[in-house]
Amino acid sequence: MIIPRTLTTHLKQLAVHFPILSVTGPRQAGKTTLLAEMFPQYEYVSLEPLDVREEANNFTEKFLQRYSGKVIFDEAQHAPPLFNYLQGVVDQNPEPGRVILSGSQNFLLRQNITQSLAGRVGVTRLFPFDLQEMADTGQLPSSPEEAIVNGFYPRRLNTNIPPKYFYPSYVASYLERDVTDLINSKNLKSFLIFLRSCAHFTGQLLNYSKLAQMVGVNRATIDAWLSILEMSYVIFLLPPYFENFGKRVTKSPKLYFYDTGLVCHLLEIENVQQLLRSRVYGALFENLVVADRKKRLQHLGENGWLYFFRDSNGLEADLLEGGEHNRRLTEIKSNKRLSFNWDKNIRKIGALTPEASIDYRVIYGGKEQAEHNGTVYWPWFKAGG
Repeated sequence: MIIPRTLTTHLKQLAVHFPILSVTGPRQAGKTTLLAEMFPQYEYVSLEPLDVREEANNFTEKFLQRYSGKVIFDEAQHAPPLFNYLQGVVDQNPEPGRVILSGSQNFLLRQNITQSLAGRVGVTRLFPFDLQEMADTGQLPSSPEEAIVNGFYPRRLNTNIPPKYFYPSYVASYLERDVTDLINSKNLKSFLIFLRSCAHFTGQLLNYSKLAQMVGVNRATIDAWLSILEMSYVIFLLPPYFENFGKRVTKSPKLYFYDTGLVCHLLEIENVQQLLRSRVYGALFENLVVADRKKRLQHLGENGWLYFFRDSNGLEADLLEGGEHNRRLTEIKSNKRLSFNWDKNIRKIGALTPEASIDYRVIYGGKEQAEHNGTVYWPWFKAGG
């Protein structure tokens, strides 16, 4: 079953204003399927095959002359010279939506766009399904535990491949196709250890020194490899918010994965029963909620900035959105039975800046929605709203 993607609306809007569109996101998030459905009249060219890639890099002008009409270049990061030539092409004919660039390596794609195509590209990101996309088509899992273990990659869900078979193949494909372009092949084994080690920090403050010790590499290597995971949309780092709250706040980011099924695989959690017995269930539930909010905003084309707050006394808000005058504070609880005292910490944080207008929200593992003393209690499947 094809699940409609929310990003479609935003892409259509950008196609009216920009001659070039960029669609990035993790491997197997559904970019090719989405573009084929939205733009069936476009010619599709994959730069994944070596022969096509070499021609695009070595004979770029001749290569582009074949595609005078509207065209999609998939995995465009493999041909950096393409971007310089495209600048001249669209400057001569700035027809909106003429060229679409897609790829799974944000670092290389963004670098080339910044250098050659700034101001000419409408940038979007497509992630694995968010919960609202699944709910809209009746594909929502019956419980948060099932959602966490199964993950959200379209191909796995559409073909019903068991997670224990899908994710090992996914990791192997990611290492082979994306990581080898960015690090020395002799370091791949250490990088895999690093990836598995990151899973143990899910929902936690990132301890760079401890992570370096676990992997057996130095801090500089950890920084570089974290950037690779971020730029290939495997993880994201949630920064702390400290403006107007004084100096006694945490400065380290928290680490999350875009897909909880991948985390479960890396932690050797194969089913719901193992997850519920695991000590990391709370952290993975938090990851589910935070990642869904992150994905939902991107799919809507909104640039909402997400933070967390924690001070030296342990006072914490799992999510903080907004700025100085308008904020949303969110507490995340995996419990299935609702309790109206879960908002006490976010209320204390809100009291630190009485001049701000604050929306208080609790996301929990149950199914009922309620409101109590100005705090809205939302079920887990509304995490992205």
